Amino acid sequence: MSRSERKLRRSPLAREANITGWLFVSPMVLGFVCFLLFPMLMAFYMSLNDWPLLGSVEFSGLDNYKNALSDSAFWKVLGNTFYFSAGLVPLNIILALLLALLLSRSLPLMGLFRTAIFTPVITSLIVWSIVWKYMLATDMGFVNQMLNLLGIEGPAWLYDPKLAMPAVIVTSVLKNVGLNMVLFIAALQQVPAHLYEAAKLDGAGRTRSFFNVTLPMITPTLFLTVIMTIIGSLKVFGQIYVMTQGGPGNSTKVLVYTIWETAFKLFDLGYASSLAFILFFIIMAFTLLQWQLRKRWVFHEN
Repeated sequence: MSRSERKLRRSPLAREANITGWLFVSPMVLGFVCFLLFPMLMAFYMSLNDWPLLGSVEFSGLDNYKNALSDSAFWKVLGNTFYFSAGLVPLNIILALLLALLLSRSLPLMGLFRTAIFTPVITSLIVWSIVWKYMLATDMGFVNQMLNLLGIEGPAWLYDPKLAMPAVIVTSVLKNVGLNMVLFIAALQQVPAHLYEAAKLDGAGRTRSFFNVTLPMITPTLFLTVIMTIIGSLKVFGQIYVMTQGGPGNSTKVLVYTIWETAFKLFDLGYASSLAFILFFIIMAFTLLQWQLRKRWVFHEN
């Protein structure tokens, strides 16, 4: 550091600027420390202890993590979580992209259709889940009544171990597909028109233009939506809690629901915290993997 820089740093004006800067960022820093960093560190400390709601706390090291990884019920729950993600993510992304392609044109009533599809996104998740729980009811549900009009006997959607998870996946897709649709519409509107003109001059039809022009140009948005959708699917809780409560026969019990059940029904806060950090590590691993793989398929990042 030069002499002039040291003098400038010691000047009253520079000190005042530094203080002003710290005052502006202090609410964000304090909020991050108090409401994110400290709770995360506390939860990690709890995961290293046998921490009942009532009773003494005993340090157990990594026993909670070992018990989880050796528990067959944990692997069943983790499999259900991946099953939900594997069903929701591609269905959400593909449907959102198709809707964006249909609704990105400047035609009459396009704004109305966009609003109708986006409205479920801002609807309360609990309300949405309750409505669909009644719509999928076995006898008086709207879905089965419509099937009965066609001469089809509707199944017990939420009481069949083979159908409960697909039913929850479909309702979750309908709830959140509008968000990705809006992001895709914004990305499609940013694709330069001259690229389509050049592709047309080269003899490319709509299909080739989509795969050779549209898709490469929107890959940054596609990358964002995939990451957001995967993270959201791994953290699913509200739909499971309202519609199935993990049943029937634990066929829809996912990891976040198990964390809630362990903490607030079984009152084993240490084990619940270890499950939460296992989920955190899984999400971080998926995100880092996607971040590395983006170099192979994400174009036009700048």
